[in-house]
Amino acid sequence: MATDNAFHVCVVGLGSMGMGAAQSCIAAGLRTFGADLNPKACETLKAAGAEAAGPDASIFADRLDAVLLLVVNAAQCKAVLFGENGLAAKLRPGTGIMVSATIAAADAKDIAAGLAQHGLLMLDAPVSGGAAKAATGEMTVMAAGSRESFNKLRPVLDAVAGKVYEVGEEIGQGATVKIIHQLLAGVHIAAGAEAMALAARAGIPLATMYEVVTNAAGNSWMFENRMKHVVDGDYAPKSAVDIFVKDLRLVAETALALNFPLPLASTAYTMFANASNAGYGKEDDAAVIKTFAGITLPGQKQEK
Repeated sequence: MATDNAFHVCVVGLGSMGMGAAQSCIAAGLRTFGADLNPKACETLKAAGAEAAGPDASIFADRLDAVLLLVVNAAQCKAVLFGENGLAAKLRPGTGIMVSATIAAADAKDIAAGLAQHGLLMLDAPVSGGAAKAATGEMTVMAAGSRESFNKLRPVLDAVAGKVYEVGEEIGQGATVKIIHQLLAGVHIAAGAEAMALAARAGIPLATMYEVVTNAAGNSWMFENRMKHVVDGDYAPKSAVDIFVKDLRLVAETALALNFPLPLASTAYTMFANASNAGYGKEDDAAVIKTFAGITLPGQKQEK
């Protein structure tokens, strides 16, 4: 049973993972606030027991002990913190900022430097696990930062995470671990889509193919999760194609900076970019399968 305490946290970005994280904070007894431009998301969080939620977190900034950023990219992180009416200047010194967007290591360092000017603590703390893990407070967190930052944000970590990996003190290390993870995630989705497309071309029922793979050695978490969307013909976005265009671009940029070849990740990036270019960017990332010609997928009309 959740117990109440005086720790105040605001979750900025109430998408599928942010909403789950915020609700997990409520369940853990944290005084939880939310910020998002979507009024429906704010109303949902208030109905779940949030202290307040709205488009502007600065309204309750002086009450906060911590901020959890679960927005899409570095540009959004910087806009929230340092843009017009930015949050950083309105938070109390010593407030903990957990930056959990998937961003480049260089951007994480830039954000940390900006926060330090305001006396704020930062954890470079990307997350994984999807909406389902976020909703149950069982996300995986890969975090880097000072011991003081970890201590300050421990109530948030305890609320939202099943596993917390402390990968080092240097800001940027958490971001890099997440980027390497996204290399695998993107390649697994692309490979799963290729396999299911081949099955469709060969006339194998995709539900059968899915059952075989998920009970055999070729399975992966991404195949099991995303290819179920293909079997169901459901491309409502849990994580959109364009997210992986962005993430695999970060993978490529990281490799370029290290002068390191990534042949599989490069191919996966091309597949997702092609899917986005074909008009599927806002659909679930499993929609990368739609770029294969000569097949009929569940929910599609039979090709003539």
